[in-house]
Amino acid sequence: MIAIACSLPMNIHFFPHSERIFMHKSTLFNLMLALGLSLTAYAAELNPNAPAKLPMPTAEQAVATFSGGCFWCMESPFDQLAGVLATTSGYTGGTLKNPTYEQVSDEETGHAESVQVLYDPAKISYEQLLEVFWHNTDPTALDYQFCDHGHQYRTAIFYHTPEQKAAALVSKNALVEHRPFAGAVVTSIVAASEFYPAENYHQDYYKKNPIRYKVYRHGCGRDARLSELWGSSPH
Repeated sequence: MIAIACSLPMNIHFFPHSERIFMHKSTLFNLMLALGLSLTAYAAELNPNAPAKLPMPTAEQAVATFSGGCFWCMESPFDQLAGVLATTSGYTGGTLKNPTYEQVSDEETGHAESVQVLYDPAKISYEQLLEVFWHNTDPTALDYQFCDHGHQYRTAIFYHTPEQKAAALVSKNALVEHRPFAGAVVTSIVAASEFYPAENYHQDYYKKNPIRYKVYRHGCGRDARLSELWGSSPH
């Protein structure tokens, strides 16, 4: 007993047996609670029909929100950019809270299929994001994009700050003046409202379902129309 006691740190206190049992039960309960919360969050992420988790910006980061038709096709161009940290497909611009894909597809929510871009302004500017947005949309199409028709497929720039609004207006005016195509630019510039992440199965669709994505994109005529509008430069 003496040897055992001396091997313990001097600041260890010995508690009565009942107190030690209470401490063990309390610790076990806290561990089980934490595990349960972790499993619940993990299960939500695994559920393909559950809304995705939206990454929040730090003080050094910023977000940009665009709608350019099918959100599957708007993630990839931004994901390829240095300085872009994450893209999230979702719904915004409407009135219904926590909409589902089916509800947005019914055109009764006012929401547009959109993508929210989390980026580092020290590595990529908002103006650069605008350029990528324009070159991946048909800004002459009112309430549709390529083969997808409906108000939910409209093009729009949702600004989050006065600086973003000013940059978007300058960019749009420059495009109107020097556009390389015929037709009016009908893309709207509106204040950002609540952004609702789409279901998990929509996120990174081009990565998770590359064959289906390519078949859809080709069949929708997206790349063919973009080449007509913008030339043969990469989109």
